[in-house]
Amino acid sequence: MLHDNTKARLADFDDRKEELTAIRHYLHQNPELSHKEEKTARFVADKLKSWGYDVTENVGGYGVVAVLSNGTSKRGIAIRADMDALPIREETGLDHASANDGVMHACGHDGHTTILLGAAEYLARTRRFDGTLTLIFQPAEEAGTTSGAQKMIEDGLLERFPFDMIFGLHNHPGAPEGQILLREGPLMAAADTVEVLVKGRGGHASRPHLTVDPLVTACHMVVALQMVVSRFTDPTQTAVVTVGTIHAGEAVNVIPETARFAITVRSFDEDVRANLETRIRQMIASVAAGHGAVAEVDYQRGHPVVFNAAEPTALARSVAEELVGEDNVGTCNLIPGSEDFSHYLEFRPGCFVRLGNGVDSAVLHSSKFDFADESLTVGAALWARLAERFLEEDAG
Repeated sequence: MLHDNTKARLADFDDRKEELTAIRHYLHQNPELSHKEEKTARFVADKLKSWGYDVTENVGGYGVVAVLSNGTSKRGIAIRADMDALPIREETGLDHASANDGVMHACGHDGHTTILLGAAEYLARTRRFDGTLTLIFQPAEEAGTTSGAQKMIEDGLLERFPFDMIFGLHNHPGAPEGQILLREGPLMAAADTVEVLVKGRGGHASRPHLTVDPLVTACHMVVALQMVVSRFTDPTQTAVVTVGTIHAGEAVNVIPETARFAITVRSFDEDVRANLETRIRQMIASVAAGHGAVAEVDYQRGHPVVFNAAEPTALARSVAEELVGEDNVGTCNLIPGSEDFSHYLEFRPGCFVRLGNGVDSAVLHSSKFDFADESLTVGAALWARLAERFLEEDAG
């Protein structure tokens, strides 16, 4: 392991701070929603082409894949950044605030894209690596079950652009700018959605004995579902079952025919995930039967767990400590949010890193959020040094 100046350092990016900040501000001012990142993708592709990358556009939608080979090694590394924004009206009041009303980069994907572009320019200019570098600029991370990771994989990403390991990052509000957080094993939760339709028999609100009230039944289901975690899940495991919506009826004097509610389910272990589904289905069916109603359950499996493999996580931690020092590298807590980067990790070993966005940063998906420009060069240097370390000439 090298600790000299033959690999990328923070100082190598000092003269790029102004340019990277300008790129990030441009992207922030011109946000595009999931599956609509046409201008962003073109901007990214043009930059990469100008630096000598072999660029493929429209992979799984507006995905951009840039490949650069150097030397003779067959080893390959992939690094991914996301590009899409959210349907939120920005309220930061910044000079570089969104010019697209009702759309903003409230999750920092403008920063993630800029960081990877910064690393891309450096690696193309220095070419101090032996192997193949694959940079993935992904659309539609925020799109749920139609996410860009899934679309790019379905479009043959893994076969068309082979690599051995994959890395990605996300900014982390609450941690100091430039701090790097890692965690081996599960990091971010699997996220499943359950939609429940309760069918009863409607009637006059003054004669409930002549009806089967689906609203009362649904309310009992919501209460009973609280036991799925508290009484049917190993207390040493982490899980979340939250009912976020419930809808029934239009008039105060009418018992409706149906009621609907929806659940989000989060977990960090596949066995726990399977048990949650079994218990939720059983609980809904038993409550429905007890009330004389019928329940239809649409259980939708979303993103799997973000699981960081041991070897790539150890490499990323080693590189981070070389770059910013051990005092600025920490262990990340479990995050109950989900990430479609997890789909890549089902096929290749990899590591998802968290990068500090400031102790006083607004939370993700807030109308007041802005990516911390102070973290741009740290992220770019991290990716550059990581690629150089993974693709060292004497690597196996």
